[in-house]
Amino acid sequence: MYIHAVSHYLPSQIVGNEHFTQLNGLSSEWIIERTGIVERRKAAPGENTNTMTVEVVQRLLDKADLTTVDLIVGGTYTPYDTIVSIAHEAQHYLGIADIPVISISTACSSLLNAIELVEGYFALNKASRALVIVSEHNTLYYNETDTISGHLWGDGAAALLITKERQSEDDFDIKALITGGAAHTPKATTGVMMRPADGGVTMPHGRDVFINACQYMPKASLQVLEKCGLTLADVDYILPHQANLRISRNVMKTLNLPEEKLISNIQHYGNTGCAGCAIALSEQWDTFQKGQHIVITVFGGGYSYGAMLVEV
Repeated sequence: MYIHAVSHYLPSQIVGNEHFTQLNGLSSEWIIERTGIVERRKAAPGENTNTMTVEVVQRLLDKADLTTVDLIVGGTYTPYDTIVSIAHEAQHYLGIADIPVISISTACSSLLNAIELVEGYFALNKASRALVIVSEHNTLYYNETDTISGHLWGDGAAALLITKERQSEDDFDIKALITGGAAHTPKATTGVMMRPADGGVTMPHGRDVFINACQYMPKASLQVLEKCGLTLADVDYILPHQANLRISRNVMKTLNLPEEKLISNIQHYGNTGCAGCAIALSEQWDTFQKGQHIVITVFGGGYSYGAMLVEV
């Protein structure tokens, strides 16, 4: 599989740490020390996961021909509409008839699980050009007065055109992809929860989430490298799920890789859920050099996890 083009969209409203200082007394220094976050983006009134999907697809149209897309997969855990998914919104906007349209949620791992669905369709010869959209509206569901997690969240979206055959020399080659679930562990189903009818986002076991994220993202990264016959010496960049800068740094330390190889955008956008890695990939797209290897590794609520190796 090949990533032919990527786009991203971020709402224009910037919410700095001082907002949470005024709201609940959390100092900016404390937030930065604990999470790395300086500011985050917040969707405007009238914006939602579906409108952000349209915005990001518009941006992808500037980079790629989407008229022959034959599969659309959307990933989000913050839907605006639980029936008309972001994937259906994209199909409606593009006006493409009679193709498979799917929306999934594996929390913050949804990007890689969406791409894995594409892999399956390609393997079965049911599709060859897939549009993948990840869009999160965390601030619709969060409780910003919650001193545990209210300051973590940001909104944003990204879209990728993934093809079965190489379209150009500039395509990124997906060399391997693995995903898994660790919901067998004691606190997996209560570590992070988003229950609209019961308090919105809650994180009663944040420490457990931290520990497992720091275990599973390096583990998955090593597994995907081994699958390709590569080692950490071959890695140019690690792009982890943008949950917490301390987690990302811990992942790099576990892998014994320098922080210069870490790609991070949480400082400016907060935790943008399953969109975070794709947003970062889109932002950095033109800076990568031919032959480089990027490991994208994720960990989400319900303790879903995965890793993908991409060769530029």
